[in-house]
Order: sequence, then C-alpha cells, then structure tokens
Amino acid sequence: MKLIYHIIIRLSIVLSVVLTVWAALFYFAMIDEINDEIDDSLEDYSEQIIMRFLSGEEISSKKSNTNNQYYLTEITPENAQSKPHISYIDSMVYIPLKQETEPARILTTIYKNTSGTYYKLVVSTPTIEKKDLKKAILFWIIFLYVGLLLIIIVINIWIYKMSTRPLYKLLAWMDKYEVGGNNTHLQNETYVVEFKKLNEAAIRNMQRAEEVFEAQKQFIGNASHEIQTPLAVCRNRLENLMEDESLSENQLNELAKTHQTLAYITKLNKTLLLLSKIDNRQFIEKTEIEFNPIITKFIQDYKEAYSYQNIMITVSETGIFKNVMNETLASILMNNLIKNAYIHNVENGKIHIEITPSKLIFKNSGQDFALNTHLIFERFYQGNKKEGSIGLGLSLVKSICDLENLKCTYHFKDMLHCFEISHEEK
Repeated sequence: MKLIYHIIIRLSIVLSVVLTVWAALFYFAMIDEINDEIDDSLEDYSEQIIMRFLSGEEISSKKSNTNNQYYLTEITPENAQSKPHISYIDSMVYIPLKQETEPARILTTIYKNTSGTYYKLVVSTPTIEKKDLKKAILFWIIFLYVGLLLIIIVINIWIYKMSTRPLYKLLAWMDKYEVGGNNTHLQNETYVVEFKKLNEAAIRNMQRAEEVFEAQKQFIGNASHEIQTPLAVCRNRLENLMEDESLSENQLNELAKTHQTLAYITKLNKTLLLLSKIDNRQFIEKTEIEFNPIITKFIQDYKEAYSYQNIMITVSETGIFKNVMNETLASILMNNLIKNAYIHNVENGKIHIEITPSKLIFKNSGQDFALNTHLIFERFYQGNKKEGSIGLGLSLVKSICDLENLKCTYHFKDMLHCFEISHEEK
C-alpha cells in the first residue's frame, strides 16, 4: 500500500473520532444552554406568581395557554418536607387550546406563605422537541461533518502531493535508473533541506554503484581471460602429449581423465562467470525477442546430437511468446531448458514443448519421481547426477528469468518433469 493511502486511512479514522466526539459535546452543550435559558425564564415566571400570591393578589390556581402553564396547590408540611423545594424535569404536557401534547420544561417549587401554609407551584413552558433535535443533529453531522471530512482529506492530499513532489520525482528517477546504462542526470530542484540531502545521498549511492559495477566488469573480464587461457593451454598440451606413441595404455587413460577434468573446469568457469555477469546486470542491451524460432533452432541441434537415445520430441504452438530482454540471454535460456530436457531424459523417452503467447512449458520424461522444488534451482543441485552436467543449468535459467522479469516454476505431473516460463505479474 502506498504511503498516501496509509496517511488517508489513518487521517480519516482520527478525524472521524474527533468529529464524532466534538458533535456529541456540541449536542450536550447546546441542550444544556437551552435548558439553562428556559430554566431562567421559568424561575422568573414562578417568582412573579409567588410574589403576587404573597402580596395578596387574587390569582387562579391554574392557568393554561399555548406558552406557559402553572398549577398552584396546597400541600401538607410532611409532603413539603419529603420533596426538594426546587426541581426541573422534561416531560410532555397537554395544551387545551391546541388540543395536543407538546414537550415542555417543568419547574416545581415548594414555598410557604406568612401563615405557614405550604404550596406547590408547578410551572411549565413549551420547549424544543429533543427527538427531532437529535434527528436534525444526526442529519447535519452526516451531511456537514462528512463533507468537512472529505474537504480536509482532499486538502491534505493536495498539500501532501505538493510537499512530496521532489520525493516522488526522486523515486521515479531511481526506478528508471539502470547501473551501467545511459541514465539521465537527476533534475530535482527543491528548497526542503531533507529532500536536498536525500537527493545528494541517492546520487552518491548511484555513483558508488557505477564504480562497483565497472570494477566488477573489469574483474570478470580479467578472470575470464586469465583463467580460460591457461586452461586452454593445458588442454592443448595434454592433447599433444596424448599423441605420443611411446605412452602406455595406462598412461593414456590417466591423461584422458585429466583432460576430461580440465574440460569440466573450463565449462564450470565459463558458467560461473556468466552467472556473475547476470547477477551484476551486465547485459544491458534489450530488444523484443520472439522465442518460437529460437526454440526451433535448438531443437534441430539437439535432435541430431541425441539421436542415439531415440527421444520423441513434439511442439505445440498456439501463439508467439515474446519478451523484451537481452538477445544473448534469451538464447542461453532456451538452450539450457532444451538441453536439460535431453540430458535428464531416458532412452526412448519423450519431450513436449508448449508455446503460447503467455507462457512456455517444457515437459520431459526422466526419473519417475518429483525433484525437490525448494532446491531444484539452487546452484550445483542435481537430483540425478548426469555425466557432463555441472549442476548450474537450472540455476542459470532462474537467474536469467529473475533478471528479465520472467517467472520460472517446476512441477511433476503425469510422470513428466514440467518447467514453465511465464510473464511476471505486475
């Protein structure tokens, strides 16, 4: 997941919690303020009624209208002592003129006149419909706060992209950079100190990578020349020595074994140097390769070389398999897979190659059990030792596939060893 999506998700969660808490606090604060204002008006109204009553004015024990109502009743001293002198409640009251009930704020006051008689005064005034208020607040929370959340997220995304533009420009440059290739100079002007340091560090590391790359190329080139030349000289001298007629049969056999060992070392050295070049990404030139003609060419070559084994080979083509890669590595890849199918086959065995636009499948008979899928592509692993094999063919196949964005898999099915090459999923 990209960094910006991590930030958006976390920002959304935090803001949702904050806005929800803020909305709840806002609701309770608003209800408290409304109740406080209504309570003040109820207190003023009840004080006026009490003062009029205490001053001797004649007032009705009950009054009803659409705005305020009051009920004045005489109570016993015991009843007066058992209840608080002032209390507030929210309730529903019936308004006769409207012939309906409405929510109201009710003040209950207990007082005593000059003669010692206790009275209970109940004053009510219509108030807000709190259920409707809750629904309205819920609606506006969804409408306003969600809108506010989206606006905040959009603004943050815009600010994030504007602020991190140098970072993504650097990442794009590094993603396209190929060590040893024809790379463009980094143009990433910025006033942010951290991004400046990051640019400088990236350039230094790329320069260091170029230096190491050149040193490795030189070392491999020197190693190839310095090792292969003495080996070739030794093989030639042995061949010349083996032509001496004065040598005994036993001496010729020992020389032949030595010559075979040198041939093995020469082949091993070449393959290891090739693996080193692949690992160091020294095959830079790339073009779109069609594998069908390459496979056809190698089939003809190996068919003649292994004709004595009487191996039946069939090819099924339903399309052209293509990939953008180095031409030399494409030939090495196909050569190793076809050669592997022949070397590890059995007499009167079979090889079947399937070619589609999306994958290549090489199937061959051989030993009647599956190879170790965890080790088969490891260097020097050989499930069944074959003469002339150095155990690096499939390792070479895997290295080329990894370098050229191809996927290489192995499975055993219907007594056939199957190697599948397909395009790497992006």
